[in-house]
Amino acid sequence: MRESGILFPIFSLPSRYGIGSFSKEAYDFVDFLERSGQGFWQILPVGPTGFGDSPYQPFSAFAGNPYFISPDALIEEGLLTREEADSAYFGSDEEMVDYGALYENRYTLLEKAFKRFVDKNDEKEMKAYKAFLDREAYWIKDYALFTALKKANNGASWLDWDEDLKMRDKKALFDKEVELSDYIEFVCYMQYEFDKQWNKLRAYANKKNVKIIGDLPFYVSLDSADAWSHPETFKMDKDLKPEVVAGCPPDAFSATGQLWGNPIYDWDGIEKDGYDWWVRRMKRNYEFYDVIRIDHFHGFCDYYEVPYGNETAEKGTLRKGPGMKFFNALKKKLEDIKIIAEDLGNNTPENEKLLADTGFPGMKVLQFGFTSWESCYVNHRHINNCVVYTGTHDNTPTRAWVEEISDGERDFTRRYVNSINTDYGQLVWDIIREAYRSVANLCIIPLQDYLCKGREARLNTPGKADGNWQWRLKPNFLSEDLARSIRELTEVYSRIPKPVIKDEESGSSAETEDASGSDPGSKDTEVDEK
Repeated sequence: MRESGILFPIFSLPSRYGIGSFSKEAYDFVDFLERSGQGFWQILPVGPTGFGDSPYQPFSAFAGNPYFISPDALIEEGLLTREEADSAYFGSDEEMVDYGALYENRYTLLEKAFKRFVDKNDEKEMKAYKAFLDREAYWIKDYALFTALKKANNGASWLDWDEDLKMRDKKALFDKEVELSDYIEFVCYMQYEFDKQWNKLRAYANKKNVKIIGDLPFYVSLDSADAWSHPETFKMDKDLKPEVVAGCPPDAFSATGQLWGNPIYDWDGIEKDGYDWWVRRMKRNYEFYDVIRIDHFHGFCDYYEVPYGNETAEKGTLRKGPGMKFFNALKKKLEDIKIIAEDLGNNTPENEKLLADTGFPGMKVLQFGFTSWESCYVNHRHINNCVVYTGTHDNTPTRAWVEEISDGERDFTRRYVNSINTDYGQLVWDIIREAYRSVANLCIIPLQDYLCKGREARLNTPGKADGNWQWRLKPNFLSEDLARSIRELTEVYSRIPKPVIKDEESGSSAETEDASGSDPGSKDTEVDEK
């Protein structure tokens, strides 16, 4: 089945409150996707961000980002006033997220809503809140305590906390739970509100026949609730100091390699525990998403570890990952997993075999392909079971890429896509058309490419510590003409999603046969369903 979707992070949605959220603008974007004939909305990780504001370094692998809670929805609930929401300062640039302003003022606003939530003490709402806490008991208490302790320690890493808190002494933790109980409850409330608002938005998208693709980072942050509350999951010594951390070996791009600093999984220990932490993590993420794109999929085949404390990644060791043992266990524990493998980078025979054995679709990025007829990323090298992109969140928007590549690469690109356009904006659309033309079952285009945005709309520059994850769409910027143009591409290349028809008697749903007469149960689906 051929389908398409748009890559557009939640934080990039237009909003009057400094950052994209689960507000009317999010619902409007779902409507835009439906009008454009798109079956998927790909977003980035939705976890609470820390230093550097990267969604790939969240404080928790289970929690949601409170910044995404819509103040408008809280106003509708009677938990905030319009004056309170409008008077809070969240930055002055409607096209850039000001994380400093959010950090200083967003929680103050949310605390007002929390206090009214408690005072209101609505029986039905409180019942739903307690049910949420029970359902998420595995992680939420630890996360809330971690967040409260981090605030009490002026943001310091848990590795630098007092020894009894770092080592999770039961009496010390109990005392802090009592002392910080109000703030702990506030953190739990924010997670409840996040879940409630997100579930409503996701249900709306699914009703519109739009499925959500979300990202799951392979590693977790060292300074996270996960590393603090489940140190047995990672390679740490008896003092809870990491033995090794993640990185990338020296190569042509860096003589000293890349030192990422994430804790390394103790795969032997995890296997003995039935992969419990990972299974719970995946289950939680399927509460957020319909399809999970696993970032750095190669890590399941092999990974590079560097002794903790080294200043560079030069003296590291390549280790074998869990491989198919992990995915076989996962498929036994979870009934229906839909995964996209981010398999970009150094593809070894071992990497390729693992991907083939899982049956998951990998990724093909056209910006990486327009260098040689032999590149694995150009269209004639694609297979059905893959996902084609013009670029990802780590790439510069295609308009800027077209402007910045060499004359030779630009000429090759024009010849490959059979374009005579000298206008760079038109060439971008020719490249988008090339992605749609691919035999790949799924085609994902970043929104910035449809808008022919330049470098100002880049989401992330790998290796750059700050200034990332900030671009936002201007309000009312998506036109009906754009929706029609995208839909025309979608129809021409047979990527209109099949409507879901619900069987009223059984309550089950099924996809109808598309115009080509293809079988909905055929093997070539938009993502692997093992």
